[in-house]
Amino acid sequence: MVKAKNMTIQNGSEWKVVIGLEVHVQLLTKSKLFSGASTAYGAAPNTQACDIDLGLPGVLPVLNQSAVEMAVKFGLSINAKINHKSVFARKNYFYPDLPKGYQISQFDLPIVQTGNLDIILDNENTKRIGITRAHLEEDAGKSLHDAMPNMSGIDLNRAGTPLLEIVSEPDLSSAKEAVSYLKTLHALVCYLDICDGNLQEGSFRCDANVSLHKTGEPLGTRAEIKNINSFKFVEKAINYEIQRQKEILENGGSIVQETRLYDSDKNETRSMRSKENANDYRYFPDPDLLPVILNNQYIDNIKQTLPELPHQKRDRFHRDYKLSEYESNLLASSKVLADYFEKTANSSDPKLSANWILGELSAVLNKNNIDIKDSKISPDQLSNLLNRISDNTISNNIAKKVFEIIWETQKSADTIIEEQNLKQVTDSTAIISIIEKIIADNPSQVAEYRSGKDKLFGFFVGLAMKATQGKANPAQLNELLKKYLER
Repeated sequence: MVKAKNMTIQNGSEWKVVIGLEVHVQLLTKSKLFSGASTAYGAAPNTQACDIDLGLPGVLPVLNQSAVEMAVKFGLSINAKINHKSVFARKNYFYPDLPKGYQISQFDLPIVQTGNLDIILDNENTKRIGITRAHLEEDAGKSLHDAMPNMSGIDLNRAGTPLLEIVSEPDLSSAKEAVSYLKTLHALVCYLDICDGNLQEGSFRCDANVSLHKTGEPLGTRAEIKNINSFKFVEKAINYEIQRQKEILENGGSIVQETRLYDSDKNETRSMRSKENANDYRYFPDPDLLPVILNNQYIDNIKQTLPELPHQKRDRFHRDYKLSEYESNLLASSKVLADYFEKTANSSDPKLSANWILGELSAVLNKNNIDIKDSKISPDQLSNLLNRISDNTISNNIAKKVFEIIWETQKSADTIIEEQNLKQVTDSTAIISIIEKIIADNPSQVAEYRSGKDKLFGFFVGLAMKATQGKANPAQLNELLKKYLER
């Protein structure tokens, strides 16, 4: 049994970790890769699998043009080579939820080859990860093991759904790097609008190939961890597998090439089957499908449709909105988050917008386990609140109270400020009157402050804020309070 502690191999160890990822991206087409059946999620089992998906005698597959366009769009976004000719092959293997007994995929001639993706590491440095290939293939069905007592069911609705399998080079050297790569890739396919990125529904899932070897020696035997659909579980599964292999190797054993499953309840991987090689699948060109031929004009037309990509948006946020690299990277990490920020920043101070979105808004979203797309506060509502801070109508502290009320009631900041009389006190005469009373009521503390105990300044600020119910302008109050205390 592998212990949960010390899961990663520390820097300076004689062991080197090598990780390559195969990511299955479910494409956002309305119909399947080779049939007109719907790809909508959540339908009753076995209601969206037609004769073509089941591979019944006499049927012929027809390639979905939208899937090809999405694959090309992805390839262009990672500076990859787009093959002018690609071929579909039959990958033969038996599995209960693979009704045809083979999967239509691409082997020798994939549609996308040799690209790269830059990821940001914990130390803010950038690392370039090679992408070997991205090929189109159809998904299998799904086995259901908890639908009926003592039996398994098969739901073939997913059979034939178009996938883009993205295969990285073995350039990753830690679980954290693997997660950074996955998050970067996830953001990219969502920006391109070729995948909804829903990990819970299986739209974006990963197989991880992990091996260890000593410095200067050939690569070790790899084990594949199959179908992980959570960033957190990817990190845990890889770390467990690193430690499992390390213990075996250091005890004189050898690693078996195999496919393993990750059990999130027990936080361990376990053997599923021996790992197949390409010749085990008996690949051969699918006789029912012609080669896919793409000309330069077709590729150029798709290139014109590319949106602003995550790294481009990050750089623009840093340049145009004067945000830090850290803030820019966080805000650009999700298309929905980036859009929310821009809508807010276009009507209010950008720096203040970034601070509140990454601070107060993110905190309440996390607390309530809500995605930003479902936020109870819209960009217009937030910008309205931030403008009341900028024009000194309310203080930052009062704004936090108003924010909470907006979240609960969906009223505007202006309405809440008016209803609850929260406008900031900026009348210097009124503030001076309060300060004079505080000084008169606390002679001993005043004497201590004037004798050099500067830390008592916060005591006086607290009294003044309490007297104004937190509505005094902080900068104005501090300036006047210091002036009167030092008389």
